[in-house]
Amino acid sequence: MTPYLMRQTAVLLTQLLTFESPADAVVGAYFREHRDLGTKDRAWIAETAYGILRRYRYLSEITANNDEDATEDARKLILAWLMKIEGKSIRDLEEVLDERQKEWAVAIKSKNSEGLSPAALADVRDWFWEKLVAQYGEAEAMTICRSMFEQASLDLRVNTIKASREDVLTRMLAENTVKDNVIAVTPYSPLGIRMGARLNISKHILFTEGQIEVQDEGSQLLSYLVAPKRGQMVADLCAGAGGKTLALGALMKNTGRLYAFDVSEKRLNNLGKRLKRSGLSNLQAQVINNENDLKLKRLNGKFDRVLVDAPCSGLGTLRRNPDLKWRQTEQDVTELNVKQSNILARAAKLCKAGGRVVYATCSLLRDENEAIAEAFMAAHPEFKLIPAHEVLAQQHIELNTGDYLKLLPHLHGTDGFFAAVFEKAA
Repeated sequence: MTPYLMRQTAVLLTQLLTFESPADAVVGAYFREHRDLGTKDRAWIAETAYGILRRYRYLSEITANNDEDATEDARKLILAWLMKIEGKSIRDLEEVLDERQKEWAVAIKSKNSEGLSPAALADVRDWFWEKLVAQYGEAEAMTICRSMFEQASLDLRVNTIKASREDVLTRMLAENTVKDNVIAVTPYSPLGIRMGARLNISKHILFTEGQIEVQDEGSQLLSYLVAPKRGQMVADLCAGAGGKTLALGALMKNTGRLYAFDVSEKRLNNLGKRLKRSGLSNLQAQVINNENDLKLKRLNGKFDRVLVDAPCSGLGTLRRNPDLKWRQTEQDVTELNVKQSNILARAAKLCKAGGRVVYATCSLLRDENEAIAEAFMAAHPEFKLIPAHEVLAQQHIELNTGDYLKLLPHLHGTDGFFAAVFEKAA
């Protein structure tokens, strides 16, 4: 570390801590404005900033940020991160610290965790901690939260329209020159490859030619829960940038009809770019105004499979998006619950007799998961719950989390995911 890196990181961190925009957007914009920064400097700045976001509550409490200057607050947090999390000593840092910063370092060194609340030690807001404790008990809630301190691995999905997992894995192992970068197949998804190091693969020929996509293993498993068959009519009702849509198309062997719906034209445009690489020809992307759009009404009762990857808090993705811990509120979740219920009810109308609806979130909260599923079944007696583990077992995936798919980082190495499979009476 140098004083220059400290300054750059503090400026970026000050922008991040307003929590006005997603962290990845803020970091991307900052690096576009500072193109003079080298690759290693960018990596250090980004990893430090994200690390602080993961431990923000704990670091804030031990630094007691009372300075008026937000940049000075950021520098204190960086010092606390280096000393309390990275294990640096004052001697390690003294060459890059001015006299005032050395005073801060002495004060930080004297602090410990004594007297901090469980929520502060878990590095989450009180309301989120209380919900996790109610669901999982305090010990497992703490384990879940601490598992989110770790950076996520880089998971790739092999596009079987263009390649086999065996061929892609063989090539990646042969090309691997990064020390300690373990490359292996994912434990559950038949199409996944996991890389220990988070490399930028956007220029790799396997990516540009559409043989691989970046996709968390948990997200890959959702396409297997939908379990589309050749020639079927399938809808992804909240397609976003289309990662799951493309996975569904590959499982359909490029047959049948696949619809990607979303309210965001920008997100669907991004899907268009990925679609060109994928080699799929059975996909139609359509922008809708909301779940009551007339485009959907004309398709009522037509679909064999409907995936609802619902808008949610994203609190299962904190390894990748630690800023969500501080940006999401309890009120946000309450408002999302209304959207989730409405979209799931709309999906039920699209589903034909004998067809299935799959409801999914990347949330850990019962409010967004089991509660929505249970309310749906109470309001729609024509649907029955199909145990998730049975659907996966039919596709030779040995993963049993009960009637629902419930994935947790510390147990499964994925983001936190939830999914429920509903089948409509024939």
